[in-house]
Amino acid sequence: MQFALIDDIAVHYDFRPAGAGASDAGPVIVFINSLGTDLRIWDEVKTRLGSDRAVLTYDKRGHGLSGIGATPYTIERLAHDLIGLLEKLSIARAVLCGLSVGGLVAQGVHALRPDLVAGLVLSNTAHKIGTAEMWNARMEAIGKDGLASILDTTMPRWFTPAFRVPDNAAYAGYRAMFARQPLDGYIATCAALREADYTAAARAITVPTLCIVGDQDGSTPPDLVRELAGLIHGARFEVIAGAGHIPNVEQPAAYTDLLRQFLQQIPPHIPQGD
Repeated sequence: MQFALIDDIAVHYDFRPAGAGASDAGPVIVFINSLGTDLRIWDEVKTRLGSDRAVLTYDKRGHGLSGIGATPYTIERLAHDLIGLLEKLSIARAVLCGLSVGGLVAQGVHALRPDLVAGLVLSNTAHKIGTAEMWNARMEAIGKDGLASILDTTMPRWFTPAFRVPDNAAYAGYRAMFARQPLDGYIATCAALREADYTAAARAITVPTLCIVGDQDGSTPPDLVRELAGLIHGARFEVIAGAGHIPNVEQPAAYTDLLRQFLQQIPPHIPQGD
């Protein structure tokens, strides 16, 4: 396991350089996990990508094996964590692929340090997610009864009925992943989502951008993700069939295919000025 001290926490990450013989000119692909998950949600996509590109996954603050630190959070705080990790690893150019709150973190990094961002994959996310009333109600509920108390209302938004069957061991595993996330970190991230509005920042995005959503996403439905794509000049919008809020888990082949196609649009080198 790999850890880096970033400000007040230790961040758990996994960095896989490009394999021998692969070109190292392309940007590093950075995957940012969603609320209530950790870096393992990207395992199948990483496997399918192979070793021809460098890949970084990490547990955002308050999730997985990363520290919790001071609470509550803001998206800017989460973005600064990723910027610090990129600097620690001497990564000067990246394609950020963020899922749900991870997509807001990706937008936050672009707003703060556009020089680091070669492209954006904004997956199952938006410029603004939910309402203050919704997030406050969720924080109150889990503060009283824990994360397991909202499993049966959360999982139908995450996964399709075909995935949520008793004999699917992976479904049982993702339920366990959700329930075992640090409660304080989850609540602090809900607070960040409650306050986040990246509408203006989305309009300022100029790098190549791909917006992805599952056709059965119950957390950030297709119309919401389409709205985000409409704010970004030239953004591409794609719907993955047979998937909910986490299509990289339910439909990893389709997800990876879209990612590969998008990466071909990213220039291998940083353009040089006159």
